[in-house]
Amino acid sequence: MSFDIALSGIQAINEQLNTVSNNIANAATYGFKAGRANFASVMAGTQPNGVEIGSVTQNISQNGSTQTTGRALDAAIDGRGFFVSVNAQGTTQYSRVGIFSTDAKGVLVDSNGNKVQGYGPSKNGALGTMGDVQVPTGQIPAVATTGIAYTGNMSADWTVPTTGFDSTKSDSYNMVKQSIVYDSIGTQHTLSQYFVKKDADTVNVFYSMDGAAVDATASSAELKFDTTGQLTSTTGNAVTFPAANGADAGNVTIDYKGTTRFAGEAATTTNRSDGYASGSFVGVEMAADGSLVAKYSNDQSQVVGTVALATFANEGALSAISQTSWVANAESGAALINPPGVGLSGKLSTGALEGSNVDITSELVGLMTSQRNYQANSKVLTTENQMMQALMQAL
Repeated sequence: MSFDIALSGIQAINEQLNTVSNNIANAATYGFKAGRANFASVMAGTQPNGVEIGSVTQNISQNGSTQTTGRALDAAIDGRGFFVSVNAQGTTQYSRVGIFSTDAKGVLVDSNGNKVQGYGPSKNGALGTMGDVQVPTGQIPAVATTGIAYTGNMSADWTVPTTGFDSTKSDSYNMVKQSIVYDSIGTQHTLSQYFVKKDADTVNVFYSMDGAAVDATASSAELKFDTTGQLTSTTGNAVTFPAANGADAGNVTIDYKGTTRFAGEAATTTNRSDGYASGSFVGVEMAADGSLVAKYSNDQSQVVGTVALATFANEGALSAISQTSWVANAESGAALINPPGVGLSGKLSTGALEGSNVDITSELVGLMTSQRNYQANSKVLTTENQMMQALMQAL
């Protein structure tokens, strides 16, 4: 029986060495969770009959270190949770590896080509439906300008021009400023604002589109100021540009909120218009809240989806289907799906990946321990063999 017990010890140690070797080999694998071989006694009735590896478990709950990559679609989970994906067979699986990209159809996939699950674009403040995350790769349409925010100082030191306003004569106005506006098909236009001091508390503003000549007979906006230089009222501050070249007619309202009439230099602090030309897709990146932000050539961006994270009541009971992927079972409980940072789900560190949680030092110590155990069991076999030989010779 001693032979069998020692032999079982050697076999169990070989299995343990396989686990340790696998841990060391995957020390640089993103999202890998170290395994542990658990020894168990073998009994023959009430008599000990050796040892075996009862199970191999992974330390899933211990996170690996965060390693910066700088890649826009890499993400590490800071806390609990797993990325959710669906493979080609329709199986839902969970992983800590946040290496994402888009396939030829613009669908977000992980490093194994599985479709990452998440929420569609938000509508009225609510997340979209759960499913595959589609990243639109075409153009976004132009948006016509409807408003301009302009803030500045209409210098109290200005003098009233001695000649009637004429946009072609620089001595007929005190200041001119241009703003960029877009029509319904994205054609860019230049809206000029000519500021003309009318009297001590009034400044008129004449508007010109794309350099068209304007004179004093044109309608103008009127800015009224009080004795402290604060804007009190604005009238006539809307500009209409006609339909042309296939674009609809448009209206632009200029908001002069915050404009002042103080002594000193005239200045412009805000000159911002809404609207933009059409733009082509140039790339997508992930934000810390899990949202996917598509960027376009017209400097616009939009959230096209949000990746989901799954948490479990007993994540240690998940069933491994690869070195870095798991599936749920009855013991782990059903997945609780949330956006990153919501509920039990951890937040994301973007431009980074989670490394393995393998402790090389501990693994090397384990190798030395296994070596001693192997030697001890081998010594038992050698001693038992010598005893049997001595017994046979005595007979």
